Amino acid sequence: MPGRHPSHLRSIYAMLCAVALFSVMDSCMKLLSSNYPAMQVVALRALTALPLVLVYVLWRGAVAGLLRVRWSLHLLRGALGIAMLFLFAFALQTLSLAEAYAIFFIAPALITALSVVLLKESVNGARWAAIGLGLVGVLVVLRPSGAGMLTLGGLAVLGAAAMYAVSAITARMLARTDRSEHMVLWLMVIVAAGASTLAWPHWVAVRSADSALLAGLAVSGFLGQLAITEAFGYGEASKVAPFEYAALAFGVGFDWLLWNTLPDRITLLGAAIIIGSGLYLIGHERAHGAVSNGLAETEHR
Repeated sequence: MPGRHPSHLRSIYAMLCAVALFSVMDSCMKLLSSNYPAMQVVALRALTALPLVLVYVLWRGAVAGLLRVRWSLHLLRGALGIAMLFLFAFALQTLSLAEAYAIFFIAPALITALSVVLLKESVNGARWAAIGLGLVGVLVVLRPSGAGMLTLGGLAVLGAAAMYAVSAITARMLARTDRSEHMVLWLMVIVAAGASTLAWPHWVAVRSADSALLAGLAVSGFLGQLAITEAFGYGEASKVAPFEYAALAFGVGFDWLLWNTLPDRITLLGAAIIIGSGLYLIGHERAHGAVSNGLAETEHR
């Protein structure tokens, strides 16, 4: 069809921009996590993004029906978002971006597995094999041995990926009835309110020196959300989703640039196994017409 190929290129460029922007956001979170408690970093992530999200909702003309939503699922998704961000911010205190991303890449496999339990979707043997291979990759990265790096940080990222997977299933349920703008807004509101309340007893005064980091956190997260929405809005999910794995390259780049560190060979091997299993799942679902493009618009850190 005429124009189809340029549309895919536009989506791929948008996805690469989204991945780069989210890597900037995660770098800001990691830098902030060295000076503030993990829960406060979660609160700052949501509080700084909230004004931009409000402007976005107004710009999209999505004010109507803002209160007529499925509150039980929104509250559940907000709680999952707080837990996910807290675990990820906690992990970034000790792990490099590349290590955190390598483990977090298991999320698509977890989403597929959970869809069986929560959405009653059917998963055949080939997809279960890919999920199992992805878990093997996680074990390679974590190295659960006496001399390995099985740490609280590594387990926290694994927990964050699990929270993300459950939240993604919840987003699928919400997408059947609620607008994506409402989903983004209420997620930010609930995370901002909940994380701020939890962080308040140990709140550290925000330093003026960190204002640039906070601005970067807000802008990169917001623009990343717009870019990923653009990516999945104009291209087939099965063609666009694989480029999310470019996050590892960006993570390695920021690790080297900001912290002068690089992942070791075992981490890269585990990441390759996890990415391979994820790419197989995407290809398998594409072949069976099962890839959805509505999730990524509302589901990201």
